[in-house]
Amino acid sequence: MNRTRTLLLIAVLSGACLNISAQTMLDRIIAVVDKEIITESELNERVSFLAIQNRLDATSPELRKQVLDGMVTEKLVLAQAIIDSVEVTDEEVNRALDQQVQNFIRQVGSEERVEQIYGKPISRIKREYRDEIRQQLLVQKVRQQREAGLQVTRREAEEFYAAYRDSLPQVPEEFTVSHLFVVPQPDSNIERATRERLTLIRDSIMAGGDFADFARRYSIDGTAAGGGDLGWARRGDYVREFEEAVFGLQPGQTSPVIKTQYGFHVVQLVERRGEQVRARHILLRVERGAESDSAAVRFLVALRDSAVAGTPFADLARRHSQDEETRAQGGDLGTLTADQFVPEFASTVMSLQAGTISQPSRANFGTSVGWHIVWLQKRTPAHAMTVETDYDRVAQVALYVKRNRLNAEWVEELKRTIHLDIRL
Repeated sequence: MNRTRTLLLIAVLSGACLNISAQTMLDRIIAVVDKEIITESELNERVSFLAIQNRLDATSPELRKQVLDGMVTEKLVLAQAIIDSVEVTDEEVNRALDQQVQNFIRQVGSEERVEQIYGKPISRIKREYRDEIRQQLLVQKVRQQREAGLQVTRREAEEFYAAYRDSLPQVPEEFTVSHLFVVPQPDSNIERATRERLTLIRDSIMAGGDFADFARRYSIDGTAAGGGDLGWARRGDYVREFEEAVFGLQPGQTSPVIKTQYGFHVVQLVERRGEQVRARHILLRVERGAESDSAAVRFLVALRDSAVAGTPFADLARRHSQDEETRAQGGDLGTLTADQFVPEFASTVMSLQAGTISQPSRANFGTSVGWHIVWLQKRTPAHAMTVETDYDRVAQVALYVKRNRLNAEWVEELKRTIHLDIRL
């Protein structure tokens, strides 16, 4: 389900890259669903994206029909969500945006790469696609409400297995893994030198220098080419330290040097409209020297020795790991298949025997770059799916098929009760 939501977000974001004129009078309306419309350019964008991602023929009439059917279904469910007064909070939207953007960053390699692809900072991407994500969440929520409590009985799972056992896929080799991740700390001398360099830049600006010119020359952020312009933002769009600095300024004022997880910034408030602000900034990242990496590796070696000597790995991860998503669970990454690993992680895991812990290796998690050790708890060989050994998996597939059948029946009912006009 997470992968599906990620693809939906990327499909939304990818539309921004196609340089197609937005919703003009010449853009043909090909479907009307209640009060929502679907335009030909929207369909073309979605088809192009899916064709590229899955190596399909974008001119295929069948592909276009399938994509249009999916878009119509989304609009039907959205209309029903509005009828049912289903709501999502700003916090839910922010959380979904953060999660999906982080997933996208992992896919393309870095936050800078995302900003290069779309020609705008992450904060602006989030603002511009906020409404689309809100609609996606509404659709998800109304579906979740309908599917709450839906399950299959043991008898249904067994009957499903008996009917489809020959067509069920083989269970791939699986790895149950945990890790302990640390981010090298910058050398204090490098951090001090970076702050001093940005302080000198700020002094030049305060003496009459052009902020945008200095941003273009010195900032390492993706906004540098635009003079550091971050566009319009509201509370919640920035990390806490940055937000406090921006909203504490008056138009035209420049902040002192501030530190965030991304490095050191100088911020200038350009304009304010109520609770919305438009700012620009200069960012200098604190580069980490070789000693920073060496210290992180030594620390992980000591933790590994402790785990091998008998200290529970989960206890060490809860105390020392800097992977916020897994630390509370003792570093547990779950049970995964080889195709779910990035190449570097795969090479580490595949070299381990069950019950052993790796030596430190480089790792990227979200925007963090560091080192980790990996504990391979269990390694399960590939095998044919059976009710006896894989009941939960069989039940999950049976539930998926049952859910799809009931959803298809529901969509047909919505088509009879909600205004629908397909013009293509």
